[in-house]
Amino acid sequence: MSATTRGRVLRGLFAVRGRELPAPVAPGDVVAEVRDLRVRLGRRDVLGGPGGGVDLVVRAGEVLVLVGPNGAGKSTLLAALAADLDAVGTSGRVRIGDRPAHDWSAPELALRRAVLPQAATLSFPFPVEEVVRMGRAPWAGTAAADEDDAAVADAMAATEVTEFARRPFSALSGGERARVALARVLAQRAPLLLLDEPTAALDLRHQELVLRVCRARATAGDAVVVVLHDLGLAAAHADRAAVLHEGRVVADGPPAEVFGGELLSRVYRQPVEVFPHPRTGTPLVIPMRTGRVRTVSGGHGTEGDR
Repeated sequence: MSATTRGRVLRGLFAVRGRELPAPVAPGDVVAEVRDLRVRLGRRDVLGGPGGGVDLVVRAGEVLVLVGPNGAGKSTLLAALAADLDAVGTSGRVRIGDRPAHDWSAPELALRRAVLPQAATLSFPFPVEEVVRMGRAPWAGTAAADEDDAAVADAMAATEVTEFARRPFSALSGGERARVALARVLAQRAPLLLLDEPTAALDLRHQELVLRVCRARATAGDAVVVVLHDLGLAAAHADRAAVLHEGRVVADGPPAEVFGGELLSRVYRQPVEVFPHPRTGTPLVIPMRTGRVRTVSGGHGTEGDR
């Protein structure tokens, strides 16, 4: 199948008459929310439980980071916000825009939220630029289709993947694939971005790049929800952080307010200390470790526990 044919197929999937386009939102407007959300898989409560469900509000113009240990429910909560959860075992209310999430058709959902999963895989060796252009498929047949070229170019520049636009996606490293996948999401230009561990495969420079891109999108008026494991990145870049523990949101607010040593030590089952950065005041979260000191004895260095 040629690139032109593949493009026509993708556009055809979304070229549905009568789509309702997203309405403009102002900073602070609620873009998505979950109320009393409970998700049960088999005998295990993944989110919520007998004591109640999970509530969370996502607002335009802010970066909301979901943090918590493995198995806390972060990715499940993100999937709920994306309306990607199976209805079996799920109860509660999920809204995107001004209506229940599942009231939107798939093409209309794609205009309102863009989702970056943890792993990006493709079965065919699509060139990088074509992968990014897939993010524009929901806008086919609308006036915004005229912005396709600019949206693709801007997204590739923001994620620093322009230089390998012609390379096959399958030939990229893990970190390069992660950035291309993010570029596809950015090119979609949906007002709600849902990113699941977008920095996991990235080096230090590109971790900061991705979070700066998130900040830029929020500044432009979008709502950005990011799952992160790095509490330092969360503290530095989030407007709000929701801390999940055993399927519940146990804290929700600015990182400087919710990243307390006692709470994080309990949630992660690892003693930590939290103190402000000496220059910026941003909370620094450091695991408590046994110190090592180097001493000199008889001209030879030795190490011992402090």
